Amino acid sequence: MLKAVLFDMDGVIVDTEPLHHKAYKMMFDDVGIDVSETMYRSFTGQSTRGICEFLCKHFDLTLLPIVLEKGKRAYFTKLFFEDPDLQLLEGVEDLIKDYHANGLTLVVASSASMFTINNVMKRFKLDLYFKDKLSGADLKASKPHPEIFSNAAKAAGVSSSECFVIEDSTNGIIAAKDANIFCIAYKSANSKDQDYTRADMLVSDYNDIKFDKIKSIFD
Repeated sequence: MLKAVLFDMDGVIVDTEPLHHKAYKMMFDDVGIDVSETMYRSFTGQSTRGICEFLCKHFDLTLLPIVLEKGKRAYFTKLFFEDPDLQLLEGVEDLIKDYHANGLTLVVASSASMFTINNVMKRFKLDLYFKDKLSGADLKASKPHPEIFSNAAKAAGVSSSECFVIEDSTNGIIAAKDANIFCIAYKSANSKDQDYTRADMLVSDYNDIKFDKIKSIFD
């Protein structure tokens, strides 16, 4: 029986990826590294901390990862509050309200920092619909490690068979499946070069997974 839904955030609830891309590019320029688009896309679903640790090792930087992380976050925060085009993804607010109205427990499980998660929830007034919020930045291992979704299911108070994950990235899908949780992949316009083959279902319209259409899978 379906009891809970675990939502990724970036590319699933809100489209902050263009802002992240701008912020990372500014930070890359500051520290003088040339990150290809292919390399950048491979970071999708990973925490900022993990990405900065990789960059320091890959480019043999003398700077500590925390310096890169703070620089990127400062740029992102500025863009978050100044970019008027930041909006919820089409149909996701109705989907969240639909699940909530039908008694499902909702949890955010994102690789974003808790600062960013809280800002998104506050800006779009979504807190009242979610029981809990988990940040991969607070965990020892980020996606594709399954820890965040295993913890999210526990936070929702359900077993892995009583919930599903909505994800848009290869790393997130792997994390969900390795946590033995049903995974619905949302094909986002900004999540390029992602592998959806391990997902249990692929959608590009949230109307296709409204409660009445999805509940029978868990009966």
